[in-house]
Amino acid sequence: MKRLRVYMILFGVLLSLPLLFVGWRTYGALDREAEAQVRFFAERLFDDMETEMAELVQREERRGVDAYRHTLVQDGHPVVSPLAHGSSDDFILGYFQNNPDGSFQTPLAADATRAPVSVAGQVRQLEAINMIFNQRKAGATGTVNDATKAPIKAEKTPIMAQNTQAAFADRYLNTFDRKKSKSVLGQQKTRVEEITAGQAMQLARSEVPAAAPKTAESIIAGAVRPRPNATIPASERMAEDALESEPSVSAPPAMRRSPAVPAAVKPDDDRFRVEVAPLQAVTIDSGRVFIFRRIGIGGQIYRQGFVLEVQPFLEHLLKVHYDPQPIARYTRLSLQAAGVRAVRSSGSTGATPGTGDRLAARTFPAPFGFVTAEMRAVALPPSPARQTLTLALAILGVVMVAGLVSIYHGARSVLDLSERRSRFVSAVTHELKTPLTNIRMYVEMLEQGIAATPEREQAYLGILASESARLSGLINNVLELSRLEKRTRQFTLTKGDLSDVLTDVQAVMAESLAREGFTLTVKADDLPHFAYDREVLVQVLINLMENSIKFGRHLTDRHITITVRPKDGWVELTVGDTGPGIPRRALMRVFEDFYRVDNNLTRSTGGTGIGLAW
Repeated sequence: MKRLRVYMILFGVLLSLPLLFVGWRTYGALDREAEAQVRFFAERLFDDMETEMAELVQREERRGVDAYRHTLVQDGHPVVSPLAHGSSDDFILGYFQNNPDGSFQTPLAADATRAPVSVAGQVRQLEAINMIFNQRKAGATGTVNDATKAPIKAEKTPIMAQNTQAAFADRYLNTFDRKKSKSVLGQQKTRVEEITAGQAMQLARSEVPAAAPKTAESIIAGAVRPRPNATIPASERMAEDALESEPSVSAPPAMRRSPAVPAAVKPDDDRFRVEVAPLQAVTIDSGRVFIFRRIGIGGQIYRQGFVLEVQPFLEHLLKVHYDPQPIARYTRLSLQAAGVRAVRSSGSTGATPGTGDRLAARTFPAPFGFVTAEMRAVALPPSPARQTLTLALAILGVVMVAGLVSIYHGARSVLDLSERRSRFVSAVTHELKTPLTNIRMYVEMLEQGIAATPEREQAYLGILASESARLSGLINNVLELSRLEKRTRQFTLTKGDLSDVLTDVQAVMAESLAREGFTLTVKADDLPHFAYDREVLVQVLINLMENSIKFGRHLTDRHITITVRPKDGWVELTVGDTGPGIPRRALMRVFEDFYRVDNNLTRSTGGTGIGLAW
């Protein structure tokens, strides 16, 4: 039995190990799939931000070259520029044009020196930015931020995580072409655009007589120090100004005349060709960026664009694209540009910046190459399949344990049955051997004439008859057990009041009761007639009484009581004695085949364990 328990424990451990391994790998795969999904949708979120930037770029590229003046001339009539009222976007400070000589003009005011009070502060800020931009041009210190020049430093990530992300995306989309990142939003190369002579005049003419360039400090302080107009030499221009180093696009003779002189412009039906470069950006200070385009006409370069307030712009991106999304509950997003940083994360986690695995990072294409984004995991959402897997593993574990326990009890029952049968064969052999030995002994005594008197001969014959009956009873018990196991036992039911059964039992057991010193009391009054098998009931009562005699003969109080009474339409038959009784733990097993309570009394008392079984 101990070996069986060891085998079952070993089998359970060996069966549990692969199950635990499969569960561990499956949970890991679900976690990696959840991370890959968040990575995928993080890239989608970055794509949405990039789409808004592209729309902003395309909107600015569609503006006419003369839109950066306060007053335009259309169809011979003066009209106010659409940019004169500023931008509806809070993150755009304003628009202005940087002329080839470094002078400044903005559509917010016709005369920058006498701007309306409502926009005076804004105009001064734009003029100060223009001066800083001129200084950057002269010193060639302004560098255009580009996605290829300022990439985010790659973080070392596990190869498995990278492969998981790719596998998740490729499972649903062909991402080979999508993996090619954009380098520029909007137009990628310098384009040539035709404008009218009126537009060329508007582009080249200042709103007011050009004033001497000023420093940023003097503009903010309101002090103006005039100096003669001067065109910045080519050697002092920005190093990245490709329009000044590349040959101009061929243009008609009208383009070769300086458009700065309105009198030299031909009638309105003449067309001029200008070169319009893609938008680019230069950082003004730690919070503002000048995004502009270069306009080349007649060998002169004009720079037109708007000033971007970095902090409001980053907050706008987070508010519009990140805050409303469910992904904000699981991640931390950090946007950084021009020395300004904006961070959002799940408020319930309290995680510090930089914690968690990096899910996605991007440097946006030019002209927004100065903006970088990084998303990290804070608490990834659990996979919907995780709960199903947990339930399945729990059920599988319960079934496995229940199966092992059932197998153990089944094997134990088989072993117990085998042991009981072995003991039964031994006990039956012993029980059969005793009467057979007695019969042979008395037969030999009769043959040898030892019984000299007829009285002794009759005594010997009585012993032979008793031992033969005993032997017959043992054989009948074994045959009866066999019939009961095969369910072939036939019952003959006859109606009566049980008095015949009680009479037969008292007659059969009278000698045994007297020999062992037992008294028998029968209580049976006013019994109704009912159907029963007389032989079966007699055998059952004899078996019970023999057990009482067998296990109670060593006691001083030796008494057996048979009680028969009607109860709820049935007849209740009870056999009680004054013996040692049956332990509570064995009450449910005493009727099993070959079962005997394991104690000193049963070990010293013979028997097969089939008396109560049937």
